[in-house]
Amino acid sequence: MADNKLSFAERLSYGMGDMGTSLAYNMASGFLLFYYTNVVGMPAAGVGTVFLIARLLDAVIDPVVGIMVDKTRSRWGRTRGYFLFTALPYALLTVALFHVPDWSDSAQLIYAFVTFKGLGILMSVQAIPYTALMPMMTLDPKQRLKLSGMRGVGTSISVVLGTAAVMPLVGVFGGDDQNKGFQYVAMLFAAIGFAATLALFANCKERFEDGSSPDFAIGPAVKEMLRNKAWLVVFASCLLYFIRFGLMMSATAYFAIDVMRQPWLISVMLPAVSGMLLLSSFVAPPILARTGIRKGSAFVLALAAVIFAVLPLAQGNTGLFLALYIAACLATSITITAAFAMIAETVDYHEWKFGTRREGLLSAGISLSTKVGMAIGTAGFAFMLGAAGYAPDAVTDTAREAIRWTYYGSAVVLLALQTVVVLMWPMDGMQETIRNDIAARQPAAAAE
Repeated sequence: MADNKLSFAERLSYGMGDMGTSLAYNMASGFLLFYYTNVVGMPAAGVGTVFLIARLLDAVIDPVVGIMVDKTRSRWGRTRGYFLFTALPYALLTVALFHVPDWSDSAQLIYAFVTFKGLGILMSVQAIPYTALMPMMTLDPKQRLKLSGMRGVGTSISVVLGTAAVMPLVGVFGGDDQNKGFQYVAMLFAAIGFAATLALFANCKERFEDGSSPDFAIGPAVKEMLRNKAWLVVFASCLLYFIRFGLMMSATAYFAIDVMRQPWLISVMLPAVSGMLLLSSFVAPPILARTGIRKGSAFVLALAAVIFAVLPLAQGNTGLFLALYIAACLATSITITAAFAMIAETVDYHEWKFGTRREGLLSAGISLSTKVGMAIGTAGFAFMLGAAGYAPDAVTDTAREAIRWTYYGSAVVLLALQTVVVLMWPMDGMQETIRNDIAARQPAAAAE
């Protein structure tokens, strides 16, 4: 594994590369629903439909992108060219997303769908090669955990900027004009994401590739993916995580303003997610190396479910509420660092079972789970607001209670389900056996 050791500069560039896509994504996750309904004045139910349809279309787009990656052979390798050619269009669509024209409701909803779907397509073309790149960079599980930790750092910084910094920056750039403020913040984040994507392209290298022919049959490849137990576990785990994440990212502003009646909590609760992810980026790798991914992830998920179950009892004590909330955020953040490594290990499992690595297709499937999860969570909350008769200028007690119990109850249920899923993870203790088996086949394959 000596040849798999990566320099700090390469690990840093890989980690910060996550900002290329996730910065705009986090801003949209945390504030696009709020921007559309409270700033632009679009109907909540219509916005929910836009989110749901746009993300469900990824069921077609993501696998196509994954197959493209597996079939790509270029001067920049299999993944890096995608970063080079999507960096600028992605930045431009980030700006367009928060520049909704003063049109009719129907026209604005169409504009929202086109720009949101366009950003989603380009996100796929960036994020899937990005995820596929990790198993190409190193085969060493310890190096992958370090890359996962560095990616967690990049993710956490993008969440801080995309959540905690947004409203203060909106005030700085726009003053009383929130529409103008959101537009300038989108421009700033587009520039940061553009620079991060170019750095990823310039500094990260592909070292290990799938030696199989790019002219493979798509149907059998998809069937093999669906028989990959490790991939199925990661898919289900990420789907459940991002349903909860999408719902809570969208709901936090409403929860702080209308339930807790303390708007300043937005700038504490959303950054707590990123702050704990940053902390977990350093503490999770050694913890998971000792406990194993399966046991370690299951324990912290079950712990988070218990904490969310008791959170309503602490609602009257803001200090205690925040302490419990931050503890739950730390617990769930550890599972994100684990997930990054798990995704890479699904490639090894696939090669062990089927003789091909299929980094692009496997990464596309996981990307799909995150997008569909976010769509279900965000749209579900938007539909709940519509069903509860939510009106920004006249919030009823019924709407407040609906927000309150959606916020707590969904977290408990989804965390419990995710705990059950990760207990099925098949790779702990198997990495060395799998690598040895694959290595033993290679001389025989070469002889043939």
